[in-house]
Amino acid sequence: MTDTQGRVAGKVAFITGAARGQGRSHALRLAQEGADIYATDACEDIASLTYGMATEEDLAETARLVEKTGRRIITRKVDVRDQAGLDAAAADCVEQFGRIDIVSANAGVCGCRPTVELTEDEWQDMIDVNLTGVWKTSKAVIPQMLRTGGGSIVLTSSVVTYNGSRNVAHYNASKHGVVGLMQTLAAEYGGQGIRVNAVHPGNVGTDMLFSESTLRVFCPDLENPTIEDLRERARGRNIMDMAWVEPEDITNAVLWLASEEARYVTAISIPVDCGLRIS
Repeated sequence: MTDTQGRVAGKVAFITGAARGQGRSHALRLAQEGADIYATDACEDIASLTYGMATEEDLAETARLVEKTGRRIITRKVDVRDQAGLDAAAADCVEQFGRIDIVSANAGVCGCRPTVELTEDEWQDMIDVNLTGVWKTSKAVIPQMLRTGGGSIVLTSSVVTYNGSRNVAHYNASKHGVVGLMQTLAAEYGGQGIRVNAVHPGNVGTDMLFSESTLRVFCPDLENPTIEDLRERARGRNIMDMAWVEPEDITNAVLWLASEEARYVTAISIPVDCGLRIS
């Protein structure tokens, strides 16, 4: 292990949904900035979704990339819907690394369908992962953080909480819930050394955005829409004329909120959306 000096040097970060996409980006950048990483992911598909979830091989690749930075990483297959699994992971993180300083409650899923056509499973799975999973993650890590000196929790919400969007009622409801949870946690634990904030990504270039269901929402008139079709349609939806941001753009916000640069920042929402919310 190298003695990396960076913006979160010597910290320990607990990240959910770390096998790919934004979670992997957060793990890698926080490691580059000096943190050791405890990375979790469910690594199993969800039947109600139209795209595949990350795999154990993906999680292993996250570990490989972090190890190349010289920082330590432990990976664990945990579904955020599993409270006992999360409790065990948080306890193991403290046993292995001594503390939890940073939490990225990043695990989330998305699906697209008109509201009245949603099945009960589609609704419940979305709420269970995106909202209840964040609550369960918080329940697992906060007692450990209180014992080891507090820190920063960053919850992943979405730009849809600013302006709404068609065909994502279950997703929108879950992400609004995350904001309410963030505000309450910030109020409850601010006096005990824990800051809680949220990031609100717009379109992000990950497997979730490039799924067939999302492509069809953006291109309902095309029989077989492609990523390039999506790029053309999405560009006109924000004020910066960008189709999407990259995972590292969200990571930059997470890193700042996790660092001492934001030591007096709590209970805020940071959109990273190319101005989508006001377009």
